Amino acid sequence: MTIAQQNLIEFRDVSWRANGGASAEIIAGVSLEVPRGSTLVLLGRSGSGKTTLLKLINGMHWPSQGEVRVEGRTTREWDATRLRRGIGYVIQEAGLFPHFTVAENVALVPGLEGWPNEKIAARVKEMLELVGLEPGEYAQRRPRELSGGQRQRVGVARALAADPPILLMDEPFGALDPVTRAELQREFQALARRLAKTIVFVTHDLREALLLASRIVLLERGRIVANARPEDFLRVQHPEVLAFAASLDVRGSAV
Repeated sequence: MTIAQQNLIEFRDVSWRANGGASAEIIAGVSLEVPRGSTLVLLGRSGSGKTTLLKLINGMHWPSQGEVRVEGRTTREWDATRLRRGIGYVIQEAGLFPHFTVAENVALVPGLEGWPNEKIAARVKEMLELVGLEPGEYAQRRPRELSGGQRQRVGVARALAADPPILLMDEPFGALDPVTRAELQREFQALARRLAKTIVFVTHDLREALLLASRIVLLERGRIVANARPEDFLRVQHPEVLAFAASLDVRGSAV
């Protein structure tokens, strides 16, 4: 098996500057591999560069230095539209189109890809059932008629509808109440194991990272300061790791 087959996503000495390179580096010298079927969690404080790395994967940003490879090809070699339609993206508050029904939101990318109507309808039903929403009850609702947790489930269904190999998730559960957040974390953990997608998941919550990750990458000011499996992460002796570990103690329990 080649490296390109093993690693669905690769960063090779990637740096990125805003404003066409006129600003300070937001990402600095990042090298990283994301194996096929794994869940990589990008952990860090606000402004550490987590979301910027997601945008470098789907071609919303281009590296100022180095290269990002997706399925063995650099992002610059991809047609940008094809690249983005082949990657599911879930953001906080789901980002649903408010004037679309739930079914229309989930059907968006398959429709853009020219799927037949019958296939789209079957896929919408399948995806809603996958995320625990009864199609007969929810398909014709508008996003405003859903709870926060239900909107996030629809966001996941939409991201998965065209069966992309890669799923990017940018703090998808961050705006939810603690109980709903815990429920969706458990559901997502089971879903990730079942579907075997390659997932890059952004969070600033260490507890969430330890629960969901195959591997945790900690960012500080655009640089990787730790890269470890969840069971090894808390043993890394770096000040930023220790600061995040202390946040577990402050909240009353460790893993």
